[in-house]
Amino acid sequence: MASAGWLFFTAAGDPLPPSTVHSWWKRTTAAAGVSGLHLHALRHFYASGLIAAGCDVVTVQRALGHSKPSTTLDTYSHLWPDSEDRTRSAAGALMTSVETTPSSGAGVTNVTRT
Repeated sequence: MASAGWLFFTAAGDPLPPSTVHSWWKRTTAAAGVSGLHLHALRHFYASGLIAAGCDVVTVQRALGHSKPSTTLDTYSHLWPDSEDRTRSAAGALMTSVETTPSSGAGVTNVTRT
């Protein structure tokens, strides 16, 4: 990456015109036999990967270059887990920690403490 943080840049470190990057992308996807994949989709893929990995709003905002966290939230808020997601996750972890022991008879469970 250039010192200014551009992914596509000239030898002087300046950003390339979007039309140049777009034409490179079109040629590359055509050569690969891929159609309908827009370069901007990679930005969304990157953002969703950061969110899935547990990054907070400000981290994702800075990685994408948004001026405000609200811009990031306006686009990606549906990808962050909400209280219902956390409840399902906690319930799943609880069920995983419960183990049925056939030697004690049917319906008897042991709770594994961690």
